[in-house]
Amino acid sequence: MPTKQELLKHPIQHIDITAHNVVPLVDAMAQMAYSSRDLARAATIYDMMLRDTECGVILCLAGSLISAGLQKVIVDLIRLHMVDAIVSTGANIVDQDFFEALGYKHYIADEEYKYGAGDAELRELMIDRIYDTFIDEEELRVCDDTTKKIIDGMKPAAYSSREYIKEMGKYLKDNGRTPQNGNPDSIVLAAYELDVPIFCPAFSDCSFGFGIVAHQHEHQGKPMCSIDSGKDFYEITQLKIQNPTTGLLMIGGGVPKNFAQDIVVAADILGVEASMHKYAIQVTVADARDGALSGSTLKEASSWGKVDLTWEQMVFSEATIAFPLITGYALHKNAAAARTGKHLAQLLEHVPA
Repeated sequence: MPTKQELLKHPIQHIDITAHNVVPLVDAMAQMAYSSRDLARAATIYDMMLRDTECGVILCLAGSLISAGLQKVIVDLIRLHMVDAIVSTGANIVDQDFFEALGYKHYIADEEYKYGAGDAELRELMIDRIYDTFIDEEELRVCDDTTKKIIDGMKPAAYSSREYIKEMGKYLKDNGRTPQNGNPDSIVLAAYELDVPIFCPAFSDCSFGFGIVAHQHEHQGKPMCSIDSGKDFYEITQLKIQNPTTGLLMIGGGVPKNFAQDIVVAADILGVEASMHKYAIQVTVADARDGALSGSTLKEASSWGKVDLTWEQMVFSEATIAFPLITGYALHKNAAAARTGKHLAQLLEHVPA
């Protein structure tokens, strides 16, 4: 049986879309068929979305993306003003991005492990597996403890996930976990520095959840911190109201997809006639035929009054293939050249509690 050190020796390398000009490749794919042509059209729509400087671009993240090597893509999108707000699963933001910001890594698993052989032995070594990727459970516990430390340092109150993630960014900045000090960049840090709000509508379902469970257990009978999911929804709805033209770039489906789409309906409930999302792209491998949200088409979302039909595109592809091509295309075409960043997090600081 290999040792833990032998298994955790090849870190995942995050792909750098700034280093690879994919424009000729994607343009060529537009003359093909099936998912290639769909992907090329999606890249064109993302390019249009960015050139529309009135558009607030919302990036939705579901699935295990940071562990797979996509962290730098998202960091670059933030720092180059190619995204204005993020809606994500908690795992991507805390268990994976914040985890790596603390100095830890995800590792490439040997081929024989990705189909389940050896999982019992991995459990003994406290190695967690995400398909063909390993993560050190002992290091994850440090991440859990760090989130509790951050929560413990906050004034007892009910906060949105955005407010907690802002504190996580502040923690990284205050503790020197920055590129300027020789540390890797991160999504949480970049979003904190550029006022890009991050929402995790199911925030307990990640390492942060362990931190807040420990915090609340320790503070039984005393004032404590909690998660206000209603405030999450209210805040992101305010972004739609204040920035009527919006576009969605959705990687995966699930809760982030629905949460971001629903802000159009929520604005209407608040008495504001908000336009449907003008642009929408979804990259997914889910099937539409079971009626589940992750595979439901954007045309279906239009029937709910959420997504306009003019500039929408489904791409049925695995995210590690499609996401770098779509975003790299827009980046190397300088689609965001006129964008200066909307600093939407600053707007939310004035939303009534």
